[in-house]
Amino acid sequence: MPRLTSAERERAIGRLEAGDTPEAVAATFQCHISTIYRLLQRFVITGSTADAERSGRPRVTTPRQDRHIFRSHVAHPFTTAAETARTVIGTHQAPISRQTASRRLRFRGLRNCRPARGPVLTVRHRQARLHWAQGHLNWNNVRWQNVLFSDESRFCIDHADGRVRVWRRSGYRYADNCVVENNAWGGPSLMLWGAIGHNQVLGPVIFQGLGPGPGNGVTAQRYMDQVLHPHVLPFFQAHGNWVFQHDNARPHTARATQDLLHRSGIQVMPWPALSPDMNPIEQFWDLLQTQLNRVVPRPTTVADLDRAVRQALTNILCVSVCLSVRVCV
Repeated sequence: MPRLTSAERERAIGRLEAGDTPEAVAATFQCHISTIYRLLQRFVITGSTADAERSGRPRVTTPRQDRHIFRSHVAHPFTTAAETARTVIGTHQAPISRQTASRRLRFRGLRNCRPARGPVLTVRHRQARLHWAQGHLNWNNVRWQNVLFSDESRFCIDHADGRVRVWRRSGYRYADNCVVENNAWGGPSLMLWGAIGHNQVLGPVIFQGLGPGPGNGVTAQRYMDQVLHPHVLPFFQAHGNWVFQHDNARPHTARATQDLLHRSGIQVMPWPALSPDMNPIEQFWDLLQTQLNRVVPRPTTVADLDRAVRQALTNILCVSVCLSVRVCV
């Protein structure tokens, strides 16, 4: 963000004295509001808008090198500031420091944040999403209010916040080059199921009888015994005009599951593969994961993770009551 010139600083003080708010002045000169507040504080204390005296130490990078640092991180956001610093030779004939590279990037409006994480999407998946969206384009609010969205989510012991960082500008969180595509799996964990609709919440349900070994996860039988029979079927017996949504996981598409839903007269919404971002229940899982990331010390056993998940659900329940959102545990 460019610095204000001496003439602009005088005009800014004049507008403030005329009654304009610091927010309006900052928007006029396209600078941060803290710049205007510091300028006003300096004027009140010293009676002048002149810049404070500086050490006079020369910059270790040239404008050309600053542009190189910025463009390299825009093209490759996952490059760290330390890696860039080792490739730029400053005026002292040595690589610049990591702090210098970080300051140059922040000055250009880049932020060092955790990358967004998404599934690995192919052209076939993107076309299926588009076809699904076109088929439901004319649905009104009444039809969407009668959809019960459901999903499972796995919470692992090592629910670290991710040490990979990406340099990005504000508003570019979901840019293709700022997203890490992965299919997460592995480690001792808990599997939760939940469903939400208009003023309706089912679960969350913590699956029982799951083990760490391969093939000992959620099966069609466990899905029917622990989710459909005790939760979904009673709900649709009381609300017959609703539509049930679940994804294309193997327990959902198994013949036994489909036969049970068909015999019960439950209408199931077709769903494109690898499309968790179109399911509104993902916001609940994100809130639960945020609560788990704040647990100190981190859970080291499945029992500790179970207690942490239940405590996080209790915290979410308290917040939801304040927001008039009913969450049943």
